[in-house]
Amino acid sequence: MQDLALAIALAVCNVASLIPETKQLRLPYVAFLLVVLQALPLTWRRRWPVVVFFAVGIPRTLYDQLGIGFAPIPLGPAIAYYTIMARCSTRVRLVISALLVFGIVRSQLLPGHTEPYDFFVALLQFVVAGMAGALSRTHRAYVSAIEERAEQAEAERDRQVALAAAQERARIARELHDVVAHHVSLMAVQSEAAAALLPARPTEAIKSVEVIGRTAREALTELRRLLGVLRGPADVHGRANTSPSPSISELDDVLGQVRQAGIAVNLRVEGSPSKLPPGVDLAAYRIVQEALTNAVKHSGASEAAVTVSYEPGYVTVSVTDTGNGAVQVTVDSTPSRTRVTRAGARDAVRARLADSGGFGLAGIAERVASCGGKLTVGPGDSGGFAVTARLPAP
Repeated sequence: MQDLALAIALAVCNVASLIPETKQLRLPYVAFLLVVLQALPLTWRRRWPVVVFFAVGIPRTLYDQLGIGFAPIPLGPAIAYYTIMARCSTRVRLVISALLVFGIVRSQLLPGHTEPYDFFVALLQFVVAGMAGALSRTHRAYVSAIEERAEQAEAERDRQVALAAAQERARIARELHDVVAHHVSLMAVQSEAAAALLPARPTEAIKSVEVIGRTAREALTELRRLLGVLRGPADVHGRANTSPSPSISELDDVLGQVRQAGIAVNLRVEGSPSKLPPGVDLAAYRIVQEALTNAVKHSGASEAAVTVSYEPGYVTVSVTDTGNGAVQVTVDSTPSRTRVTRAGARDAVRARLADSGGFGLAGIAERVASCGGKLTVGPGDSGGFAVTARLPAP
């Protein structure tokens, strides 16, 4: 619409400039037609700049060839040349500029162009139009580059946000897995043990039920802490809604729960305990917790050892179990019934839990990788299974 308005306005301007000179024109009707044809093609100048340049240039050349007389300022060809300089390739601009110079020189050699300054005036008009087109082209390229950089920056920001969100989801998933797997595994062990002890040994069964209740309350406390992190940094009263993260120096509760599940656990601390970075401290705690949970669920061990070793720049946590071999179980034709041919009720529970699978070792590997540490898992030196993680602690 803008180009159409420009073409109509220029056509009206050209016609108006000829009206006072009508009596002096050699072919007035042809003159009016040619000046209109110099303007109307500009309607399509952005779509076909080269075609429009020739479409307005040919009527202008005919006007000079016919020697009509007074000629309006060649605004149509100048605007078409401006469009070429602003929108066409370098090769097209060079070719059109050469043709334009040739056309100006040739027109000045025709009869009626006796003043030398006519050449310089015409040349100046097109030089100004060409420079304006080049400036427009440069400005458009600059704006396009800025927009592209802005889009790239926005895309990179979105990528970083998505990456941070994914990392946070993975961290929360690890936390939930550690909390749920550890506490629920212990509750499963104790509940199955209580069921096996009833009705013959009610006193021991009551102790198992008490352990279940205590473990469930601890699990709820941990889950509330994680949910507090998801809800926000503060509660409605503006106070922090989260409790401190567990620390590797606070393993007593975890060791007590594992002992109650029937595994004797020994803790040994080597070196001088020092304050660890929060992320490393939490990772070390969770690694020990998950390794002990795996020992309860899968190892069939009766003993386990936890070692926390402090050295300059590093902390190493190691969990080993005795791993007394695979637990032998016989499954009746009824899937829900399990008859143990060796060991006791807790071993039956371990065997059943061992069929459930899980992401324990994968979670430990992710935690170690997130801290830039080194993880070693496999058979222990004296049998059983060992999990050793060396974490940088600057």
